[in-house]
Amino acid sequence: MPLKTLFLNPPSFKNFDGGASSRWPATREIESYWYPVWLTYPAGLLEGSRVLDAPPHHVSAEETIKICKDYEFLVLFTSTVGWEGDQRLAETIKAQNPSIRIAFVGPPVTTDPERALNECSALDFICRREFDYSIVEFAQGKPLSEILGISYKQDGKILHNPDRPQVEDLDAMPWATKIYKRDMDVTRYNVPFLLHPYIALYSTRGCPAQCTFCLWPQTLSGHAWRKRSTDDVAAELKWAKANFPEVKEFFFDDDTFNIQKVRTIELCEKLKPLGLTWSCTSRVTTDYDTLKAMKEAGCRLLIVGFESGDPQILKNIKKGATVERARAFVKDCHDLGLTIHGDFILGLPGETKESIRNTINFAKALDVETLQVSIAHAYPGTEFYDFAKVNGFITNERMEDGGGHQMAHIEYPGLPVDYIMEMVHRFYDEYYFRPKAAFRVVWKAIVNRDVPRLYVEAKAFLKLRGERMKAVKATRALHPDPTTPAKAGA
Repeated sequence: MPLKTLFLNPPSFKNFDGGASSRWPATREIESYWYPVWLTYPAGLLEGSRVLDAPPHHVSAEETIKICKDYEFLVLFTSTVGWEGDQRLAETIKAQNPSIRIAFVGPPVTTDPERALNECSALDFICRREFDYSIVEFAQGKPLSEILGISYKQDGKILHNPDRPQVEDLDAMPWATKIYKRDMDVTRYNVPFLLHPYIALYSTRGCPAQCTFCLWPQTLSGHAWRKRSTDDVAAELKWAKANFPEVKEFFFDDDTFNIQKVRTIELCEKLKPLGLTWSCTSRVTTDYDTLKAMKEAGCRLLIVGFESGDPQILKNIKKGATVERARAFVKDCHDLGLTIHGDFILGLPGETKESIRNTINFAKALDVETLQVSIAHAYPGTEFYDFAKVNGFITNERMEDGGGHQMAHIEYPGLPVDYIMEMVHRFYDEYYFRPKAAFRVVWKAIVNRDVPRLYVEAKAFLKLRGERMKAVKATRALHPDPTTPAKAGA
């Protein structure tokens, strides 16, 4: 028997969605959680294991420590934002159960394994990048010296074993949905723009795009795009539909789901007979024929990273897309009846007050169903971080306000951090307080019988909005900015 293993997405800040599948770790404006998909694969390979996803199940640190007393091996998925709290938790767990072995996985330990091992005395080892088989081999008794892709301390010296090749045979991996059925309550997972309850899974790994800010391809999943067979994906969804009758939507949380036209259309042909409602990530480079096949197979919504409406910013971040292509893509989606959730980021390299105004106007012109506006964060391990570090643009390595909420931490000449924070609010206000957009949100909630959820989400968002505006005013009181925000455009 392997070591009795607990896979942990740890408790942290209230409403914090920070690890194991969240590409932008933070306490959400509206309480929402992504599934810990990465932890389900090694969990499915180890008999007697369990995945504990503490945040959505509201499992406290005290309860987590108690649960860990019954396990021999703890695998904790950490994040840059949650690192300090995760370290303290691991040290307390070790103190309560000295014989437990502890490994950390996730971007922070990949990008700086020496810091992790030096700062956290409770760690037995860390895994760099993909960790599935490294964890399994250790649990099955393989010596640390023989396990690829890990770093550990021996006699006070840090050793780095050779890198582990990326997983190529994704069909050999267990189904994430079977681990959800075993260990999780799917009704606990909520994302405002997805139907509730929903289930997330992967059909591919990796992303060949070169976006400079994107954390996952540069630290965990890699740029090599690997895919499951369409038969395997369809079989999992058929099983999941039968075993989760309460689920209203399935979501492909791939780094980039539909990047290969032939494969996407082939998969759609196998999904069509299942009669599912599903959604996915998408790039604006996806053509009309692919989108049409997706719609006919049950696709409802696409999460699209537009990032910016300024052409120069898109070039600076190596987005591989243009504003013209984005407009054509949105028109195709509207014509086909596909819903879009658009992601935008303020504070990317080269950002100015003018480029922010361009992005707000661009978003309003696109008029997608819903959107998310994030503050640019330069995560260690990304090209964006190296750029910001070298040029002295980083003002706060923590990136958060003490409660896990995103705070601007990149400051360019002539663009104070408080200005970026204020413009996030103005972006939301200008977008959603338009009569057309406000009516659409309310009408969709009525149609989907989600009015109570809309009320809770709106209340939570407005509360956090007020708190952040207070923070902006407090910052300006200490560091007055003689300039004024750009006026609203068309």
